[in-house]
Amino acid sequence: MLLSYLAPYDPHLIDLTLALREIVLEEAPDAIESLVKGYAVSIGFSFTGKPLKDGFCHIVTYSTHVNLGFNRGAQLPDPHRVLAGEGKSIRHVTFHNQNELERPFLRRYLQAAIEQVGPPPQPATGRSPKKKSSPVRRPKQR
Repeated sequence: MLLSYLAPYDPHLIDLTLALREIVLEEAPDAIESLVKGYAVSIGFSFTGKPLKDGFCHIVTYSTHVNLGFNRGAQLPDPHRVLAGEGKSIRHVTFHNQNELERPFLRRYLQAAIEQVGPPPQPATGRSPKKKSSPVRRPKQR
């Protein structure tokens, strides 16, 4: 479905989106992707399947560039001063070509965003947790 959503875009933007998506998934292989098509194509990433509430980043493909947004970017350290945006919480980095994906800070920012939301939930083991038994108290007989 992602490729069909991206089909109307210039091929270099499609390649840039897919390459950026690959980087995010390398850093967060357990991430769940959520796809939205509106005036732009957006891929949200979370560990719970709830990108608005629990998301750590998102990729948005526009007609001239691709943004990597950080859901809690306003709280991220930005020593390289690359985060753009004036909103209450979201910040983003804009990419125009694949060479920009080689910037060394990119993965550090992704790792920091992942740390903000915590590790992915552990899969269920199929075993129910042991319950502590408590003594049964019976009413006194009269």
